[in-house]
This record gives sequence, structure tokens and C-alpha cells, in this order.
Amino acid sequence: MKPFAIAVHGGAGTILPHLLTPEKEVAYKSALHDAILAGEKILAANGSSLDAVEAAVKVLEDCPLFNAGKGAVFTHDETHEMDASIMRGDLLMAGAVAGIKNIKNPIQLARKVMENSEHVMLCGNGAAQFAKKMGFDFEPDSYFYTEQRHEQWKNAILEDKVALDHNIKIDEKKFGTVGAVALDLHGNLAAGTSTGGMTNKKFGRVGDSPIIGAGTYANNSQCAVSCTGHGEFFIKAVVAYDVYCLMEYKQLSLEEACRIVVKEKLVKIGGEGGLIALDKSGNISLCFNSEGMYRASVKSNEALFVAIYGD
Repeated sequence: MKPFAIAVHGGAGTILPHLLTPEKEVAYKSALHDAILAGEKILAANGSSLDAVEAAVKVLEDCPLFNAGKGAVFTHDETHEMDASIMRGDLLMAGAVAGIKNIKNPIQLARKVMENSEHVMLCGNGAAQFAKKMGFDFEPDSYFYTEQRHEQWKNAILEDKVALDHNIKIDEKKFGTVGAVALDLHGNLAAGTSTGGMTNKKFGRVGDSPIIGAGTYANNSQCAVSCTGHGEFFIKAVVAYDVYCLMEYKQLSLEEACRIVVKEKLVKIGGEGGLIALDKSGNISLCFNSEGMYRASVKSNEALFVAIYGD
């Protein structure tokens, strides 16, 4: 029987032991553990990688610790604009939403775009109209409010800066995008990514998370990838697709392809962050060039792995 595997991330950046209380560390690891188990349960029951990715990302969107869904950061206008994408590696179908508001689980709306429209990406008011057509409930602004995010927003306003999901006053730089990649027992790969973007972002800014090939990519011939980091650099470097290309055209291993893209090519242009990736054989890469990355993974008949800090 073929193996199954799943990996999740909850963001990368300057994540150091002294910046997290023991209680916070336990909370982050517990959330990552819950997300992995949600996906693993589906895969172990012969479910699809697509369902596993959606379920894992949904758990992270529902957790206020991460910059996605309930924990999304505030825009300049003190609102929440969220982005998400999902892709299945067998048919190369993909769906994405950008700049959406009041949707509890953007990853679910991205999947609806993939399966119930002729498009790949919908944004803003159009995405909202589509969500209403699909029967989505809209949560009140209060659902997405967290005190920590609001404090980050006030600090960003005072500094007149666009902040990468961090508290400027303690220089805790953290990219809080969430994502998942999975391989099911049928050999199908899938990837999904969801984010609240940048604190104090203006002008409808969109990062790499909803862009297929930049923040998310899946192709059964090689790999599935979900990224987290400074989105502008991940877009310029077409990070997720670049990993696939190095494997497809240069026959590199998953680990080597991820290392070249994240620790060499991204670093050269000033891009910070990381990614999670799976290949068609179930090999896993949790690669980052920052101080840490919230991450977890599990494979058939192997122990679950959860980590936060760098080696």
C-alpha cells in the first residue's frame, strides 16, 4: 500500500524561545497537533488529500493564535482582509480568494471557487457575492477581533508602518500564514494556504498565499508546496512552482529543491520565510531561512513531529 503523509505550518519568522511563554509554546504546539490529526484522520480512512488539507487548514483558521481566519490581522482601515488558495495535484485544479471579509474559513471558499466556478481566483466584492451564492454565512467583525492583533494594529498605526504580523515594539517578526500539504493513499497530492496578510496593509494589498505557483502549488508528478513569509519576495521568486520545476526539469530531490529555493535563491533577494512540501513518495520537507517556523508533520506508521524553533 502506498504511504500517506501530511504537513502543516503556522507561520515563520523571528520565533525564539525567549519570545514565547511556556504556556504560549504549549498552545501553539497543541494547535499544530490538532491540525495534523484532523488531516491524518481523513488520510488514514482512505480519504482524499484535498479533504485532509482543507480540514487541517480549517483548524488553524479557527485558532486565534495564527494570522488566518479568526486570528487575522487588522488592515489600515481596522478591518480584516483574508486570502486563501487550494490546489489538487491530480487534475491541476485550483481555487483562490483574495481580499475577502467576514468569511470564517477562507480555505473553504477557495475550494468552492475551484469546484463551482470556471475561475481560479475571485477577489473582494465579487468573491463575497460568490460566497453568498454558495450559501456561506458571514461572521460579524467581532468574531475576528483579538486583543493582541488590535494592539499590533495600534502600534503599526503609530509607527506608520506595514507590519509583517509582529509587534514592532519588541521586534518580534513573525509571518503568520497557515498552510497544509498532503499525500493520500491513492497517490494524490494537494496543497492549501490561508492568511490575514499584513498588519496595517493598505490599497487592497495581496501577498503570495492566494497566488498559485507563488504561495501554493500541487502537481502529482512531483510535489505539493505551501509557503509562508514576506509575500512580495515569494511572488517575485514564484517559490512554490520553482520547487516543482527544480524537481521536474533538473530531477532534484524534494529536500535539495527546497534548500536551493529557500536558503539560496530567496536569501539572495532578501526574502525571509519558509515552506512545507511533500513529494509523490511521501518525503517531507519543512524548510525555512528564518529563526523558526511553526510546523508539524506525520507519515504512515511514523511518529507525529511538531516543532517551532530552528535547529
